[in-house]
Amino acid sequence: MKKAVILLSGGLDSATTLFWAKNKGYKAHCLIFNYGQRHKREIGSAVKIAKAAKSEFQIIRISLPWKGSSLLDNKINIPVAKMVTGSVVNRGIPNTYVPARNTIFLSFALSYAEAIGAGSIFIGANAVDFSGYPDCRPGYYRIFNRLAKAATKKGVAGASIEIVTPLIRKTKADIVRTAVRLRVPLGLTWSCYKGGKKPCGRCDSCLLRKKGFSALQMEDPAYD
Repeated sequence: MKKAVILLSGGLDSATTLFWAKNKGYKAHCLIFNYGQRHKREIGSAVKIAKAAKSEFQIIRISLPWKGSSLLDNKINIPVAKMVTGSVVNRGIPNTYVPARNTIFLSFALSYAEAIGAGSIFIGANAVDFSGYPDCRPGYYRIFNRLAKAATKKGVAGASIEIVTPLIRKTKADIVRTAVRLRVPLGLTWSCYKGGKKPCGRCDSCLLRKKGFSALQMEDPAYD
C-alpha cells in the first residue's frame, strides 16, 4: 500500500484531508504538532481523529520561543472577526498567522516522508475561505514542491515527494460536503483558535467554519 504523511491539526480541513487520502488508498502516517500553541484542545482532537481513522500518528513537540502570533502569545488578543455578505473581513493578514508555520511543518513532514518511503505529503491548506495566510496559497505549494524535489535524495534521484493540497480551491461548504461524504467524525474536530469546552464562535476560524455548515443548512456538531 502506498504511504502518505498527513499533517493533522485536529481541525475540519486537516481531518477531511486525512479521510480523503485514506479514501484514495493511502496508508496514513499522521504528524501532530505541539508547537506551543495557546491551547491543547486541538492536539487532543487530532489524536482522536487519527484513532478514529485507524491511522498511525506521532506528536512532534517543537518550540518557537520568538512567538510572533496571538496563537503563541497569550499577551496578544485573538481578533474578533466580522462576516459581511458571507465573507470574513480582515484588514491584511491577521495576528493569528504563525510566522512560517507551514514551512516548518512541511520540513518535518518531508524528512519523515523520505525516511519511511512515503511518496506524498497531504496538508489541508485552503485558499478560498481562509484568513489570507501566505503559506496557504497555491503559489507557495508550487514552490515547495520544487524545493522538495531539489532538497531530497529521493527527489535528486528522480522520484520526488509530492505535497498534495486536495482542499486548496474548495469553499468551506465544499469541504463540509466532502467531509460528510467521507464520513469524517466532525464532532471530534476543533477549529476554534481558543480553547474551552465550546468554540468561541467569533474568531476567523469559527466564522469560516460556520459559513460552511450554514451554506449546507447543517448544524455544527462542535457545539453539541
